[in-house]
Amino acid sequence: MDDRGRLAEPLTRSRIARARTRTLIRQSSDLRAAGHAAGLISTLAGARIPRGMGSAVTIVFFLCAAAYGAMRGGHADAALAQIGAARDAAAVAAGFRVAHVTLTGNRELPREDILAMAGVTDNTSLLFLDADGARARLKANPWIADATILKLYPDRLTIAITERQAFALWQKDGRARVIAGDGTVVQDLVDTRFANLPLVVGQGAEKRARDILAVAVRFPLVREQVRAFVLVAERRWNLRLKNGIDVRLPEDDPARALATLVALDRDRKLLSRDLLAVDLRLADRVTVRLPHEAAAARAEALKGRKARRKGDDA
Repeated sequence: MDDRGRLAEPLTRSRIARARTRTLIRQSSDLRAAGHAAGLISTLAGARIPRGMGSAVTIVFFLCAAAYGAMRGGHADAALAQIGAARDAAAVAAGFRVAHVTLTGNRELPREDILAMAGVTDNTSLLFLDADGARARLKANPWIADATILKLYPDRLTIAITERQAFALWQKDGRARVIAGDGTVVQDLVDTRFANLPLVVGQGAEKRARDILAVAVRFPLVREQVRAFVLVAERRWNLRLKNGIDVRLPEDDPARALATLVALDRDRKLLSRDLLAVDLRLADRVTVRLPHEAAAARAEALKGRKARRKGDDA
């Protein structure tokens, strides 16, 4: 009652009205939510699921379950491999299998070896192929100077490689290897098709082969007679000729020394003589070394000349 003795009926009705209003609001909200859910279900029912998606999801589920079990068992590497396989299997099932590979630039390495190094198999997915990792694996091969990998979705892969070229043979410690122009050892000498390459010998010779061969090619008369370019103490070169003569070049300006050698051979047939070595290390003189028999014969000849001179003087 109020202070006048009347019942507070309007207050009770107000509470009932507010309660009914809240109930109506909740019912309206539930109806709207139900309507959204019905619309979402209708949309999903009418959507087109990509072909193979069901198989992909199934494969992923089972492989991920197996991977989880492996990780729980302490086999992390195996688990990661299984997860990767699950990922690739799902992508392949969804249409992202590497179906076409275009390979360019290979001459020394067969296609199968390059694909194996890049990690491309019949079950590789283009979606999850690690292009940077594949490129790094390819460049780890000494024949490959550079590689470019391009992924063309959904199923095409382009690999372009730049191969090093066989430049010379390098001999060290009795072992011959094929080297490229930058000195990289690309393989052991097991292929006879490289047998006629220029031969460089000695510690560090593989890194300096390009320089000496660039000088020698300017003097074809000498170059065609060279059997081996021998680096001495990693400072200067000796030329071992096919007739056994050693030509000793200076550390500085070997081109000048070779020009002198060509002139001496042209004027005096120096390289056709019975010599052991021709020393061109000094700019103002040329020293030759004779074989023991030739040196002994020369000494006897000089003695005879001296004896005749004494007899003439007497």
